[in-house]
Amino acid sequence: MTRGVPSGRQTTLQDHVTVAGIGVHSGLPTTVTLHPAEANSGIVFVRCGTGGEADRELRANFRAVTATEFATVLGDENGPLVSTTEHVLAALHGLGVDNAIAEVDGPEIPIMDGSAAPFVAAIQQAGIVALAESRRYIQVLKPVRVVKGDSYGELRPYLRGLRIETEIEFDHPLIGRQGFAVDVEPDSFRRDLARARTFGFMRDVAKLWGAGYARGASIDNTVVIADDRVLNPEGVRYADEFVRHKAVDAIGDLALSGAPLIGAYRSVRGGHKLNHAVLTALFADRSAWTYVEMPEIRRPRGYADLATGFVMPAYGPEVS
Repeated sequence: MTRGVPSGRQTTLQDHVTVAGIGVHSGLPTTVTLHPAEANSGIVFVRCGTGGEADRELRANFRAVTATEFATVLGDENGPLVSTTEHVLAALHGLGVDNAIAEVDGPEIPIMDGSAAPFVAAIQQAGIVALAESRRYIQVLKPVRVVKGDSYGELRPYLRGLRIETEIEFDHPLIGRQGFAVDVEPDSFRRDLARARTFGFMRDVAKLWGAGYARGASIDNTVVIADDRVLNPEGVRYADEFVRHKAVDAIGDLALSGAPLIGAYRSVRGGHKLNHAVLTALFADRSAWTYVEMPEIRRPRGYADLATGFVMPAYGPEVS
């Protein structure tokens, strides 16, 4: 839990904070302001009205997901409200923020540098405070698995908080098969995950643009992979940055459960669509989960490891 904030109590931000940038898919300028919120509010997105339209708002929840192609999009009966929510949700969840209002003036959350790190910095600038109300967790009681072709995702019981195990496999010499696993808590999220950026292949650019995606993507916000090298002058931030970013996406998507999960999530060759499918399957089986209140979850400091058979080390050297 965040230093000084007891894990048995709900949290919110101490002050508001604003982050501005462009949308990675729309290419449009966009600003998101994070505000404190009352207990039991959860994370609420507010789309500022434009052209005389009224503001729209919705609570971040898996039932509000309207699309999962290349990003997680939330909306309601009036259509999409905000896209690319996964990084800000991952930062809020990773740092233990239960309640906040995310006010956005464009169709997307800004992509910033492609990672969750700018949102972590913003949240830390705002500060996190405990509220009087107890925190309620969602405990996974039995395994729930979704298989899609050669990909699968699974939530299973795990009593030490939220554990993320991700494995990816790409037919590319710079990625191949990578795996990463970590027990998620603020220190490990900041240290091991927050700086991992989204990535894409030069070979896919024309197809993405033709489909209306990645119009704001550049080497400033995406790790761009050519046939034989990473095009970003600074290279990668972790030797296994690609799989770590998939873990960040998973944390952001699982934050749509509406309360902190107590369980282990394993994703093999997955993405936003699979993450959402597993969360939907969990809540479709009322015998697979329950609400609990519990004391602080204690873990060894710096805990992170690999699942059996993974190729890349959990603590790869940073590459300058």
